[in-house]
Amino acid sequence: MKSTAEFAKVETIISGDLSDSFPSGDEDNTFTGNVNNEINGNWISAPTGSIHEARLKAKVKRRLRKNSSKDSGRGDSLSDNGDVVRSVVPPTSPKGKLLNRRSKMGKGRGLPKKGGAGGKGVWGSPGEVYGEDEVDVKDPNYDAEQENCVYETVVLPLDDETFEKTVTPIVQEYFEHGDANEVAELLAELNLGSMRGDVPMLAVSLALEAKASHRELTSRLLSELCGCVLTADDVEASFHKLLKELPDLVLDTPGAPQMLGQFIARAVADNILPKSFIDGYKGRVDCEYARAALDRAAVLLRMSRWTGLRIDSLWGSGGGQRPVNQLIKEVNLLLKEFLLSGDTVEAERCLRELEVPHFHHEFVYEAVIMVLESKGDRTLQMILQLLKSLCASTVITVDQLRRGFERVYLDMADLSIDVPCAYSLLEQFVEQSFNAGVIDKKLRDLCPCR
Repeated sequence: MKSTAEFAKVETIISGDLSDSFPSGDEDNTFTGNVNNEINGNWISAPTGSIHEARLKAKVKRRLRKNSSKDSGRGDSLSDNGDVVRSVVPPTSPKGKLLNRRSKMGKGRGLPKKGGAGGKGVWGSPGEVYGEDEVDVKDPNYDAEQENCVYETVVLPLDDETFEKTVTPIVQEYFEHGDANEVAELLAELNLGSMRGDVPMLAVSLALEAKASHRELTSRLLSELCGCVLTADDVEASFHKLLKELPDLVLDTPGAPQMLGQFIARAVADNILPKSFIDGYKGRVDCEYARAALDRAAVLLRMSRWTGLRIDSLWGSGGGQRPVNQLIKEVNLLLKEFLLSGDTVEAERCLRELEVPHFHHEFVYEAVIMVLESKGDRTLQMILQLLKSLCASTVITVDQLRRGFERVYLDMADLSIDVPCAYSLLEQFVEQSFNAGVIDKKLRDLCPCR
């Protein structure tokens, strides 16, 4: 039999080994049987009660290690009975001190600093209005001469290269929206300086290469800018420069002399050019192009006085700006002239000059109606040839062609009242159009019959 001292030594060894050797959660499965310990080479059996107490102490120690990061500085300890004793010692962990938001001075009532208006990224309490800072006369950087200074934004004057790059997009955008007031506002923001007189020159040069509707917009723009942005002297100086540069303009636009003459006549009619502008060049013009432009302007002004020619409608109005009734009349006139002359190229040119690609379905509609009302094979063949040519050159799109035929299909009930044989004529024309490749099979099948 072993002595009592040897059993106590066994208990001490077991309690030390268990606290460091066994992981969490394995102690219940490990100590399911008898635990044997070796002392001086002899194997003995340890008492069950002392092993159970060692297991409880090891479990409590592990729990304290897990909570050490959360409860560091709390001063917890373990009693002899295995109970956790909480100390009232103040926190000693540096992390605990950082997380403590209470004042270290022992002052204050625990309210937020500056009433909630302080801290990073805060501009003050809601509703707070900051007044102007008063200038400190004792400030070392104080300068008495800066008290009455007025600071303004300085816009540098444009040079030749910058002027063209800046004003050209403004004029080109004006050709799209047609708002002269917006152009005036944009030009007023620029410091044109000595380049102010080149604005009409640049606008007319761009209009010479554009459409007739754009030239009409340019004439209106010059009339609107004169007085608010430009002066009469600026406009007159621009036309002087244009007459001198006509030989270069003719290289890109062969019809530049006649167009410039119309611009001059329109400017005189709008009272932005003096009537003595043309008379001042009599007998002093050596360039044939300038002479042609001045002669064209003089003839137009003379016709306006004697025959009542309206100079303000010299260029005509743009396609989208004309009334629908006027467009229908011009389409009918175009078709009648084509039936008389048979010139497909001229008819295509006139249709392009109308500048109404969204209204080409009306051209197709009127052409088919003319075939139904003519009751002759000649008109049918000529209209078929014209539509085939226009579709091949993509002047008339497939969508506009379809819309024109569908409009005829819908109006056949009313057309048959005036033309009793309208259905048979329409079937004949639709069939020949399909054979010529003008329309597709789907559009042919939609053709109504009596």
